Amino acid sequence: MSATFWEQPVTVRVPATSANLGPGFDCMGLALDLFDDVTAEIISGGTVVSIEGEGATDLPRDDSHLIIASMKRTFAAMEVQPPIVGLHCVNRIPQARGLGSSSAAIVAGAMLARAMVVDGDERMTDQQLLQFVVDQEGHPDNVAPCILGGLVLAWGNPVQTVHRQVHASINALVFVSALGVKTEQARAILPETITHDDAAANSARAALLVDALTHDPSNLFDATVDYLHQEQRRSAMPQSLDLMDALRSAGIPAMISGAGPSVLVLTTTTDQRAQAAEIGERFLDFQALPVATSPSGARVLAG
Repeated sequence: MSATFWEQPVTVRVPATSANLGPGFDCMGLALDLFDDVTAEIISGGTVVSIEGEGATDLPRDDSHLIIASMKRTFAAMEVQPPIVGLHCVNRIPQARGLGSSSAAIVAGAMLARAMVVDGDERMTDQQLLQFVVDQEGHPDNVAPCILGGLVLAWGNPVQTVHRQVHASINALVFVSALGVKTEQARAILPETITHDDAAANSARAALLVDALTHDPSNLFDATVDYLHQEQRRSAMPQSLDLMDALRSAGIPAMISGAGPSVLVLTTTTDQRAQAAEIGERFLDFQALPVATSPSGARVLAG
């Protein structure tokens, strides 16, 4: 099917995300106020990728780059012959740290490809784009908040979502690990079965977490207890679990961010944030990164 492309470059901004949030395993995620900016334009010759910031020394600069791969899959889904693309990435989201860098890349690629086609919105609606990136990623807990912003609960196939804004008093502090852990590795060590008691306990905490994030943050500490995946991953990220334990021992709502190894703290006071930062100073392999939650998700900035 023939298509007309916009001549000017297209820029998309995509947020970092933190998934699971303790008990919300594979169904709950939060957008953070930390963004990658990605610009694509049609060029002659071969694919060109330039990268600033996170991953600049490690990420590929050819068609194997995750954004380029996502763009090509999106063009194919829209029945569009893919053009030769020049890509420039300004990366601020740490790579392989549990902050949704791969999901952000997949979303960026899909949104760039759609925005480059004159009738892209008609070829792929917002709901179709969401389903498309969920299918690429394999689960919705990062890509859904990356697209929608705020707090997102996602379930089902086809995917369905509930989108809510986070309580205004809640801010975040991320302790970014110096060492990365691949999502595949972190998922592979999870047990195949859980007890009925753990399932019931986790369901109660996940329900409480929605209320704590949107209505009554005083319950955040109790709401972020997990029974399904955090302790089970200790062997893959012992320092992360030790840091989380130290924070929670001080009464601070702390959890593994996504598949780890970064640790997310949700705070409601400056005193609580300062206390968390002080505890984090004892863990030399982590860097404290203050961030806000982001009410907005991925968006086209230009093009």
